[in-house]
Parts: sequence; C-alpha cells; structure tokens
Amino acid sequence: AAVLGRNSGMFQSSATFFDVIAQDPVLSRVKLIAEPWDIGAYEVGNFPVDWSEWNGRFRDCVRKFVKGDGGQIRELGWRLAGSADLYGDDGRKAYNSVNFITCHDGLTLHDLTAYNGKHNDANLEANNDGSNDNASWNCGVEGDTDDASVLQLRRQLARNHMCLLMFALGTPMLLGGDEFLRSQGGNNNAYCQDNDISWFDWSAAKRNADFTEFCRRLIALTRRYPALQRRKFLQGTDSNADGMADINWFGTDGNAPRWDDLEARTLCYRLDGAEFSAKSGGGVDSRGRYSLFVILNADHSTQPVRLPSTGTDLRWHRVIDTSLEVGNDILGPGEEVLIDPAGEYLCNARSTVLLLGR
Repeated sequence: AAVLGRNSGMFQSSATFFDVIAQDPVLSRVKLIAEPWDIGAYEVGNFPVDWSEWNGRFRDCVRKFVKGDGGQIRELGWRLAGSADLYGDDGRKAYNSVNFITCHDGLTLHDLTAYNGKHNDANLEANNDGSNDNASWNCGVEGDTDDASVLQLRRQLARNHMCLLMFALGTPMLLGGDEFLRSQGGNNNAYCQDNDISWFDWSAAKRNADFTEFCRRLIALTRRYPALQRRKFLQGTDSNADGMADINWFGTDGNAPRWDDLEARTLCYRLDGAEFSAKSGGGVDSRGRYSLFVILNADHSTQPVRLPSTGTDLRWHRVIDTSLEVGNDILGPGEEVLIDPAGEYLCNARSTVLLLGR
C-alpha cells in the first residue's frame, strides 16, 4: 500500500490519495488496513491516523526471538505492549497494529520451524526468487523427518508463535492453514504454483487436529480474559488506582529485565486484570479478580523463574505450558494446576508459560 502514498516518487502520509479516502462519505467509515511497504519503501508506522497497518516489525522480532536469537527482548516488549513507538505518536491505538507472523508471502508457520532456507526450485528461477531473510530455524533437520524429538520441538515452537500472536496487544492476523500446520515444502514464493505446493492439504488438518485444538483453546482464552484484549497501549502505569500497574516486566530473578543484555532470551510480565472481570467460565472467583503472568523462554536451557507475589488471597495456577504433552499444554476453565511451592516456576527450554492468579 505504500505506493498509494507516493507523491512525486516519495511516500507522504499527507498524499492526495489518503486525503480523498478520508473525505469520502463511504470509504472514510470502513476499516482501512495497509500492507505498508512496496518494492522501494518500508513505511511501518507512517500511515495516516485512520489507517491500521500490518506490523512487519512484530513479525520480524517474534520470529527472531522464538528461534533463539539474542538481543530481542527490548523490541519484543514494545511489540507485546501494542507498539506504541509506532502508533502512539499520532493518536492511534494498539488495535491499529495488525500483528502477524506469517502471511500470503513467505514461509508458512510449519515451514518456519522446518527449514533454514527457502526451497523455491519449482518456481524455475534457480531458487533466486523469494526472500532470503526468513528468520526461520529447522530445529536440526532440514525439511521432512521422522525424528520424534525434532517433530516435538517444531510443534512446541509453533505453539510459542501462536501464544505470542494472541497475547500481544493489537489485532492478530492468522494465515489460513497455519492452524493445522499447512506446509509448502519450504517454498516462500508460491504464488506461481497452482498445485499441491500451494493447495490446502486437508489431510494435514486431520493429522494435526491437536494443534488446531490448541489454537481454538488459545483464542477462547484471550476472549475469556479481557486483560489480553485492551484497546489502549500498555504503559506500566496504574490505570484503575488499585496499586498495580497495567503491566509489570520481570527477568527470571524477579527483578527488572536486562533490556540491553544481548544474551537474555527470557522475558516475563504480569498483567493486571482488576479492571476487567473475567467472562463466564473464566476460572476465577465470584468477584472476577485475576492476574496473568507470562513467561517467554526462548533460551535453550531450563530457566527457574521467581514468581511475583499475588497478595494474600490469590494464588498462581498453570494454564499454558507449551513444553508439556498434548492435553496438558493448555488447560480449560477449572482445570488450572495450582503452583506449589508458590514462589518459583521451572520453565523448560524454548517454551511459553501462562499462569493465572486467582
């Protein structure tokens, strides 16, 4: 969409096209969503105030973090809190950030965890087409494998991606087929393929029904706890005078994160749900009070995480741990597991954990 804002070759948020849209009695009232780049311009965060945008910086940061790259936690903090650095300076809200990890171009979610590089030979351009910068990781084996440990890790990383997409403030965008781990065989530029490379393989939906169920439960969870659906940016301030900030960030030791530590690969945060009663079936008490604590561990080793105090009448319960077997990786209302002893959670390598304080 950046091409629409070009005046005399340069992108301008005040371009004539945007003015005409803003003044049109019909178009000014619809949802306006930009894929904010073209061949020569990358304009994430620069569209007019009435536009939402695909957040390419969310995609890039999450991919790098989940695969285990260092130096990502400061950027990840901005993305999880709604990307105020991109959309807050002109009056836009967190929902103007359309968060995504995969889209119609590039690797699918399955292939993001199964290939280190693109495999576009079938496109007949000597594998020269498509992006070389995919921030993907094959978990030790390129492409298809029967290695159970590799397959388990790939599934775990896919669950991590889904959690980050659904936990972050903003509007989540999910590529069709990712909910059942559709593959294009590592082809990241498959627009030219009208065959089994680009077709939906519905047998994969049967093979990966457990992953679809994880996605279904994850979406239901975000609807159940409105603290995950805030429309405003998270600022780290007390928004309802209950003595608790809307978000508090932590390292594994319970202190503030080491934001500039290039070796840090674990980030934790607590969301205050006091101003948002959990919806029916939320697994909280009759007063609807709750807190959420998220552990994002992209490190290759297990991390002991000190848990923040829940006060005198709330206790932490496990809802999600992506490292656990199917059936225990995500729990429904009333199924949550009490954390005992209460002060620490041993977070497995390359996993995502969500705890509920109730």
